[in-house]
Amino acid sequence: MVESLKTPDAMQQWSQKKYKMGKTVGLVPTMGALHRGHISLIEASKQENDLTVVSIFVNPTQFSAGEDFEKYPRDFAGDCKKLEQAGIDALFLPKTSDMYSEGFATYIEVRGISNRLCGAYRAGHFTGVATIVAKLFNTVMPTHAYFGLKDYQQCVVIRKMVSDLNIPVTLRFCDTVREHDGLAMSSRNTYLTSEQRLDAPILYKALCKASLLISERRLVKFREAASLMQQLLKSSAHISEIQYGSVYDSETLDDISEQDASSYSGKPVALAIAVKIGSTRLIDNLIVTVP
Repeated sequence: MVESLKTPDAMQQWSQKKYKMGKTVGLVPTMGALHRGHISLIEASKQENDLTVVSIFVNPTQFSAGEDFEKYPRDFAGDCKKLEQAGIDALFLPKTSDMYSEGFATYIEVRGISNRLCGAYRAGHFTGVATIVAKLFNTVMPTHAYFGLKDYQQCVVIRKMVSDLNIPVTLRFCDTVREHDGLAMSSRNTYLTSEQRLDAPILYKALCKASLLISERRLVKFREAASLMQQLLKSSAHISEIQYGSVYDSETLDDISEQDASSYSGKPVALAIAVKIGSTRLIDNLIVTVP
């Protein structure tokens, strides 16, 4: 039976009780509308921990003006059924007023990396992400926390925040779970029309082709891989905007497309894409080690 905890106090008391019993606790933070990607994080937590907590909270502070906060997919009944089947131990379901009380004025900003890639197009997004994740860590007090690598920049931001603030949690970043045709699983995929959905795997196709170019040493500068991705994305009839698509330093997220591939020999680099298909914003990435 899944315990449902609806206030920070109740969640903290639950965790404290479990710690006194010597239990380890894994946290999977979500915004609901759960899919197989989320379930894979739960499975990873269950393998490593005595207990697994899932939080569902559609965080308003990570949505910029004009974004899809109000229409963000919500399926609470479906989520509860999936969580029961997954065998989690507790579900944390805070209200917005519990996480952001009246007069709330404290936010966490991870400078530099938060303003690149998605941060350049979503003002304040990663401040909202860092703040809510820190609050969840303080509330659930997990020994381990699980995030999907599909949101690679989010993983980099959270890793930096945990390191800088000495937060006592072990982070686990798990591989992207994909549909049969390569499209990264995302709650926002439900926004796509049937025609757009057929075209959406072009993101993964572009990443794979660029990754192959790098891994087989068939380029001198990374810009050759970046150009290949851009060409493929521009060939799509449904992509209305290419926000970014290039090769990035896997830690600093700097665009390294003008650098020689040999300067990263033996190191991982990030291939990352963000586009709009119609009005739906999709992101994807691959990490590839330069030979």
